[in-house]
Amino acid sequence: MKNYTFVDYATQVYIAFVGLIVLGFHGAHLAVWPWLLLAHGLGLGLIHGLIQLAARFPANRLFDFLRHYYPIPLYLGFYPETELLNQLFVHGYLDAHFLRLEHWLFGWQPGLELMLRFPATWLAEVFYAAYFSFYLMIAGVGLALLLRDRRQFAHFISVVSFVLYACYAIYIFLPVVGPRIVDLNLPGLALPPAALPTTNYDPPESVQLAVFFRLMGWFYQHFESAGAAFPSSHVAVAICTVYFSFRYLPRIRHIHLLLSLLLCVATVYGRYHYVVDVAAGVLTAAALIPLGNWLYFKFGEPESV
Repeated sequence: MKNYTFVDYATQVYIAFVGLIVLGFHGAHLAVWPWLLLAHGLGLGLIHGLIQLAARFPANRLFDFLRHYYPIPLYLGFYPETELLNQLFVHGYLDAHFLRLEHWLFGWQPGLELMLRFPATWLAEVFYAAYFSFYLMIAGVGLALLLRDRRQFAHFISVVSFVLYACYAIYIFLPVVGPRIVDLNLPGLALPPAALPTTNYDPPESVQLAVFFRLMGWFYQHFESAGAAFPSSHVAVAICTVYFSFRYLPRIRHIHLLLSLLLCVATVYGRYHYVVDVAAGVLTAAALIPLGNWLYFKFGEPESV
């Protein structure tokens, strides 16, 4: 469409795709489906209108700002929405299969027992801080590119959005909570006792003393979406931000890479993901970053940034 760039196509396709899912498969239990459908319809119209307004009035700073940064607040709506939709095609959650797979692969449960094997407070602080750094990676790299070159920022937000939308779409069809499911009372769940640790797997007191443990506990209490573990979007997007550090911000690339490696371990240590979630996140990034780059340049960069 006229004045569209890759991130616009990706966003509009995702909104339309999820809207069609809601329309066609909402069933009786999704009582809010008319509101979701209305929200997706309005989203399509408002985004298209914003793109055209920004093209018509390029000197308007407000339109210019909204036109280039609108995907970011959408993440806050798309992510929790997956929890509303992930029971349309699967009843319950798939964690029992993942627990059996992890036990078969390793003979133990890294997602539940890694913390128990290494309970030192300082180590927990390092890993939980690394996990928290995910949010700083997106904001920090994005802000650095925004200040450096807005065309580079447009490239960054386009590929990050593409990776996130792909992860969100998978979550709708493959609901996996992650190892923390053992502490949650979710419907349709029968965990395999043979695959669970025989010892008490509550977080050790030494781990609970870590400041970032408590901070991430607050985040997950208020903002987490059940069923959004496979593949790990934290891992996939963290790798994506590392890619842009190597491409545009070489001074921070090695520190950024180290943080991302720690984050990969932290997702398992902190009981957010199974090891297979992390592996899937790496493969997702490896597949989608090159594809996102190709699509970004094929469909053109923003004419005015």
